[in-house]
Amino acid sequence: MGNCFSTTVEFWTTRINLWLVDNGGYTHNLEKNLTALEKTMEDLKAKRDTLLGRVKREEDRGLQRSAEIKVWLTRVETIEKNVNELLSARNNELERLYLCGLCSNDLITSNLYGEAVFSTLRDGEELKCSGVFDVIADQPQTSEVVQRQLQPTIVGQEIMLDEAWEHLRKDGVGIMGLYGMGGVGKTTLLEQINNKFSEERCGFDFVIWVVVSKELHVEKIQDEVARKVDLGGGEWKEKEKTQKADVLFTFLKKKKFVLFLDDIWEKVELKEIGIPFPTAQNGCKLAFTTRSQDVCAHMGVKDPMEVQCLEENKAFDLFQKKVGPITLGSDPDIPDLARKVAKKCCGLPLALNVVGETMSCKRTVQEWRHAIDVLTSYAVEFSGMEDKILPLLKYSYDNLKGEQVKSCLLYCALFPEDAVIPNKKLIDYWIGEGIIDGSECVEKAENEGYGIISSLVRASLLRECRIRDPTVRMHDADRAHPASLLMEVQVIEYAVRMHDVVREMALWIASDLGKQKEAFIVRAGVGLREIPKVKNWKIVRKMSLMKNQIHHLAGSAECFELTTLLLQDTSLAKISSGFFNSMPKLVVLDLSDNRALSELPEGISKLVSLQYLNLSWTAITHLCTGLLQLIKLIHLDLRETYELSSIAGISSLHNLKVLKLLHSAFLWDLDAVKELESLEHLEIFDARLELSQGFQQFLSSHRITSCTRSVEFRPCGDGLHSSEISLPVTMDKLCDFRIEDCSISEIKMVNIETKTVSPLHNPRSPRFSCLSKVDIKSCKYLRELTFLMFAPNLKSLYLNNLPELEDIINKEKACEGKESKIVPFRKLLFLWLCDLPELKNIYWSPLLLPCLEKISVYNCPSLKKLPLNSQSGPHGEYGLIIEYIEFKWFDGLEWEDEATKTRFVHLSKPLKGIYESRR
Repeated sequence: MGNCFSTTVEFWTTRINLWLVDNGGYTHNLEKNLTALEKTMEDLKAKRDTLLGRVKREEDRGLQRSAEIKVWLTRVETIEKNVNELLSARNNELERLYLCGLCSNDLITSNLYGEAVFSTLRDGEELKCSGVFDVIADQPQTSEVVQRQLQPTIVGQEIMLDEAWEHLRKDGVGIMGLYGMGGVGKTTLLEQINNKFSEERCGFDFVIWVVVSKELHVEKIQDEVARKVDLGGGEWKEKEKTQKADVLFTFLKKKKFVLFLDDIWEKVELKEIGIPFPTAQNGCKLAFTTRSQDVCAHMGVKDPMEVQCLEENKAFDLFQKKVGPITLGSDPDIPDLARKVAKKCCGLPLALNVVGETMSCKRTVQEWRHAIDVLTSYAVEFSGMEDKILPLLKYSYDNLKGEQVKSCLLYCALFPEDAVIPNKKLIDYWIGEGIIDGSECVEKAENEGYGIISSLVRASLLRECRIRDPTVRMHDADRAHPASLLMEVQVIEYAVRMHDVVREMALWIASDLGKQKEAFIVRAGVGLREIPKVKNWKIVRKMSLMKNQIHHLAGSAECFELTTLLLQDTSLAKISSGFFNSMPKLVVLDLSDNRALSELPEGISKLVSLQYLNLSWTAITHLCTGLLQLIKLIHLDLRETYELSSIAGISSLHNLKVLKLLHSAFLWDLDAVKELESLEHLEIFDARLELSQGFQQFLSSHRITSCTRSVEFRPCGDGLHSSEISLPVTMDKLCDFRIEDCSISEIKMVNIETKTVSPLHNPRSPRFSCLSKVDIKSCKYLRELTFLMFAPNLKSLYLNNLPELEDIINKEKACEGKESKIVPFRKLLFLWLCDLPELKNIYWSPLLLPCLEKISVYNCPSLKKLPLNSQSGPHGEYGLIIEYIEFKWFDGLEWEDEATKTRFVHLSKPLKGIYESRR
């Protein structure tokens, strides 16, 4: 029995010893192993944090962490998670043990826990030993650029592409905006730039293309960006918009990217999407296309790049590529006809492509001639125009703010193809039509009009330009004069052009997308000799027949809805008595520039709604009774009416707000002044004053002078022999002042009531604050023009043939009493000085002249010094240009210092070579 017990004890002792050898260390050494594991994890975390600091510095340099680093950090993260779980169960597991860890209340569980601690400790020690790296980062593995599908070459815009590409690559450029009208090729340029990044990655991690289009959807942009940077997936789709923004920002802030946004119509809030703002510091780039300059400004682009239509030869190159050599070679006459068809597209790539594709199968001369006829008469009917071209352009029209602005755009389509439209004329029409409300104040309405024009230009629906002021006339004697080179540059009148395809779009919209073609009849400049045939006069709302050969207006059409009738420059000589009988809603009538039109029919009185009437450049001799019955008339233009002998009866037009009489021929007298004074609502008045009997009455009339905007003084008979012209301080609306051939020695500003001269040295003295243009010619005795100190907003000063003029601003007069605080010519843009033999000074010291673009000088031998120093004139790409004809005069100029000379000699522009070539 004892032997049996002894044997049993020995058996179990042996088994326990074997178990302790194999497994007992897991529990017996558990506490020691846990302490070691905790320390090993602390060492690993310290090593990891140090390594991450090094990695971040390398990533900031544009490098990418190595694959080995990524694996090691992932393993540390896994072990850390395991260690945290083991340590959280530490107390419970240690409480199970007794007999110095040799036994446990649950041997199997304790053994498994101890084994896990030991295994994790071993892995941690191995990982700690392997965490030594010579290379922690290398060049990033860039994502592939998704190339846009497009033609391998672009025609006519290669230079623009190079400029845009080089601009975007500049270190200081974070955002680039390309703007232009619809169909001009903005997207094509942006696609080309995108594709260039497949050849030259320039260190960018991602090149991302997103089409935005008219409706801006932030989440759609977020999803597209996420897809391009591999952040999309199931979890991404479950996130809210703000969460998506946070994820994108966290990811992209560590990356270098290029983001292309095609076709944006409003400001895109990058922060809302989650796009880090591109800066020179982070090296990221954003490029976008838009039709609106306003969008460029709102996106923070200071100098956007305009994508313009192709010039004629480049446009024809593109057109030929679309038509193809087989069609072009099918008849010897087709190439010439093709050039005419291409010209109808006015350089718009979209139109060139669509029309070119349509014509690519037309191989007879008759088909090409028919195409020209259609494009000339009603281009909407040309194949592809109504479904491919006009709807795309209509997006820009639809995006305009309000029906008022849209109506203003459609009005521009009343002018001929490629017409230069003076801004003033457009705005006068809009006010006369009632599109802009001028009932409260015409000047406010005009300001609103200029704002609308600017908005249409910024929307790429109009193009702005400058034209020579049409009121500045050059006689043949002037043209023979060398100074005509300087006189011809008077380009101060602002105007707009409408692209022909935009014009077709406007006419299409105005006709209810082609459903009512006769609602908007425009046959301007097409050689008509009579009024066109119209099927239904009752639906006609606007008609433009300007620039034709219609000598006689006969008949009486029932135009009950007609509001606008434009008949200027039609060689019109006669209007039948009943022509205006059935036009009760007509509010705008333009008969200007019909120089054979000497009288109006009495039936004009039937135009009971007429508000705007233009009779300038006609031969009318008097204001007929019928005209004087137009009691709703608010705008009457009688400029350049050289046969008009009287304005008697004009006082009956008691609602008149605008009256223009500049260069009309009637003589001023007391009766004329009294008639004008009775026009209680008159706000704007333009006139040429012959210095005769009514001259002083005019200047003494507060009612007339207070609304005078333009005035020209000319002599009567042998001219005025007077010592001075005293301009009343009430002429505070005066914009344009001209005087010619008058024998006066002084021009000054006076208070008519007190007979006192306004002191120049008093900053509170009244000012000609609106005066922007001054022309003075052939006035014998003028010695100075110090009154110009009263014109702080003067932009154009033209002085010609003033034989005794010594100073423009005389120092003694300007500083009478005490030193004047007025600095002249702060807004001056152009200064012309011609035939001023005694002129010595413009001003006695250098002026900043921050806006002055050009000084033109001829035959001013006594002018030895200009009021310039090295800081004068505008700075930047374009500076102040000095134009001259006489090299000897320019070479003899005295300069303030060497820096001034260096700057302006570089900017000078001699014109003598041009003059000699003309002779």
